[in-house]
Amino acid sequence: MKRAKSLSSAAVAVTLSVAAAAGAIGFTVGATGASAEKRPEPRVQDSFDPLGPPMHKLERAGRTVHYSDTGDTGKRGAQPVVFMGGTGTTARAAGMTEFLRTTRENLNERVISVERNGFGDTEYDGKLGFDDYTADVKAVLNKLGVKKAAVIAISGGGPYAAHFAADAPSRVASLHLAAALPPYGAKADYCGKSDAELKKYFGEQIRDPRKWWGYPDDSPMHKIPGFTDTAEEDGARSYYLRGQKGDPSAQVHEQKLYCERPGPDLSDFKAPTYVYTGLKDTTVPPATQALWNKALPGEPVVRKYDDSGHDVQYRHWDQILLDMGGYADRTPVCVGKRTKVLPEDAAERAVEKGATLGSCAWRK
Repeated sequence: MKRAKSLSSAAVAVTLSVAAAAGAIGFTVGATGASAEKRPEPRVQDSFDPLGPPMHKLERAGRTVHYSDTGDTGKRGAQPVVFMGGTGTTARAAGMTEFLRTTRENLNERVISVERNGFGDTEYDGKLGFDDYTADVKAVLNKLGVKKAAVIAISGGGPYAAHFAADAPSRVASLHLAAALPPYGAKADYCGKSDAELKKYFGEQIRDPRKWWGYPDDSPMHKIPGFTDTAEEDGARSYYLRGQKGDPSAQVHEQKLYCERPGPDLSDFKAPTYVYTGLKDTTVPPATQALWNKALPGEPVVRKYDDSGHDVQYRHWDQILLDMGGYADRTPVCVGKRTKVLPEDAAERAVEKGATLGSCAWRK
């Protein structure tokens, strides 16, 4: 009997402890209606938030084309944007710009990116070139019912954008070249090296995506939560997703495409063009990027930034979003603790008084 009594007392003690703990966090199981009313009404969303741009595919010319698409922003008639990322990136690299997703959605812009030969999901075929990629982009746009789109090219996406603009000028609403490599002028020094030399060099470079996609310690990219992790993960996706194990074949193939001269004839291209240059860029230096000015028939809008290097496309993505959305006459500036979008002359005066270019998020 004494043993039974002891167990009963312990059970009561445990029950009281559980009730006390529940009370400490503000509610108990079976709370009364009066106590429940004191808590805020819980809300559960009706749709999922994206974990990055979803991947899709279509079959063309006997192979599979992979592409990402942020889809409808929730408003009708979203402005389509074709994103052509840097060398060695996948179609999901477009997600590296989603740190300003709210702004993109406010501007009602939809980002589509078509993956290039040999990276990420896409099988490598050494016979493919710029024309094949252009055909892939057109096939994706046709499938999505997109007749015309803004085109944004970053770094090694530049030559692909040039070929697409030359082949299908009527399908480009505006062209945006951010730290973009022009397929004009003298060839790079590596163009004289053999395939074996290039495979050895790039094989060593891409073995560790953290180094391949690393940003200098003073880069503003480190201010964006998770940005460098996302960049490194896309590098791993590029070179390891299908079990490539860091095979540099696709990288070497793309680098050799960059050596092709002369570049495409852009004389029939009439759409507005914007060039974004980081004055500290040593990968595509300002003098190299200036070659776009000579290749384009019209005079492009050139935006130069002394606060950026080969990260200008991200540091000033807010301006690029505005330009693609038809607000090229506006400039985002941080005045005090508030971001304002001002006419260019007003923005210049604000900067003279201490405002900084871009979203106030860059100040945090």
